[in-house]
Amino acid sequence: MKTYRIPNTDLEVSRLAFGTWHMGGNWDKVAPTADMFDRAGRLLDAAVENGITHIDLADIYTMGKSDLVVGDALSKRPGMREKLVLQEKVGIVIGGNPDFGPPGRYDFSTGHIVREVEASLKRLNTDYVDILALHRPDPLFEAEEVAAAFDQLHSSGKVRYFGVSNHNWAQIANLQKCVDQKLVLNQVELNIMHHYMISDGMTANMVDTTAYAGVMGTMDYCRMNDIMIQAWSPVAGGSIFNPGEDAAENVKAVAALLKELAAEKNTTASAIAFAWLLRHPAGIQPIIGSLNPSRIPEAVPADDVDMSRVEWYRLLEAARGAGVP
Repeated sequence: MKTYRIPNTDLEVSRLAFGTWHMGGNWDKVAPTADMFDRAGRLLDAAVENGITHIDLADIYTMGKSDLVVGDALSKRPGMREKLVLQEKVGIVIGGNPDFGPPGRYDFSTGHIVREVEASLKRLNTDYVDILALHRPDPLFEAEEVAAAFDQLHSSGKVRYFGVSNHNWAQIANLQKCVDQKLVLNQVELNIMHHYMISDGMTANMVDTTAYAGVMGTMDYCRMNDIMIQAWSPVAGGSIFNPGEDAAENVKAVAALLKELAAEKNTTASAIAFAWLLRHPAGIQPIIGSLNPSRIPEAVPADDVDMSRVEWYRLLEAARGAGVP
């Protein structure tokens, strides 16, 4: 698989990443089963065998159990940790987690950031993560608190680089002025159906821009400031492959076109959906999130799909349900 160099780092990563959202089972405090530990190992093996080197995690994923099963898999596979770029996210507090209690909230305090990173490291059986991202914007964040956490984690060697997730351009700029470390990535929801960050520029100065209001300028800001864009939910949760009879017409249109292009290019519909994101010149990195190891080789051929400008715009037109403005 071809790779990206994450700007302002020494990290060379696969163009597709692998996510661990549901890997630990249910979102509760029930311990993972033996099957879940085994599945985590098979998923990591499949990722590495298919050239994927970037693994996305978060302290909240299945209430820490995703970290736990990944850590178990790494401990049973000597040398695998050194082959991977591990990316952790913190900052969301689940109100239903008895360790914290309600309400659900965000917490960018020094103590919370540091404690959650250290807890994740313990679960992952590693001394460091390559990247730490703040998961969602905390409206109560204080500059000194975040700066202190980043400095402590960086100087101790527990985190090499830092980024954000689900932030718009102004939030990134505001955070960047507070910390000494360069913010190197922004992980956002992005797919053919949820194309707002990409379509944002085309809707400038139009009357109906409600859907784009939260992301206006974010793609351009990240490109101008060498911040990698990562795409979570890159295939819209799979809804674009086999939509039901009651699905929206634009979803059906996208599904039909994905199948058509896949047949023409002798590949999978999944590969075409991922290739749509890879075709963008921003260097977007989609994150595969399936718990089925067979889904990984279905997506990986996207790396070799040659998608024309016409094909890319046909898919966008199908998703929009209308031509470009």
